[in-house]
Amino acid sequence: MIIGVNRVYEHDGKQFHVQAEDLGVDQACFEIRVYERGSVLWRKQVRYDELLQKQLPKAELEEALRGLMERTVHTVQAAIAKGKLVAG
Repeated sequence: MIIGVNRVYEHDGKQFHVQAEDLGVDQACFEIRVYERGSVLWRKQVRYDELLQKQLPKAELEEALRGLMERTVHTVQAAIAKGKLVAG
């Protein structure tokens, strides 16, 4: 199962689609992207090796990964609001 988080974030009259998508445990990372009108404005891969090292049961790992993604999405939204991530 691929885990992901999608949010539409409105700021300064614009709509940004913030998306986090797991690239799988083999890569041990997820990618977070910011779109505006279908174009990718920014992307970054976030490693989660530390979560895998805990050797959690699958359901707990998925919950922990989703939590990490949610926190990352909130951080990206804050960066957009401060003008640090996406040029206005």
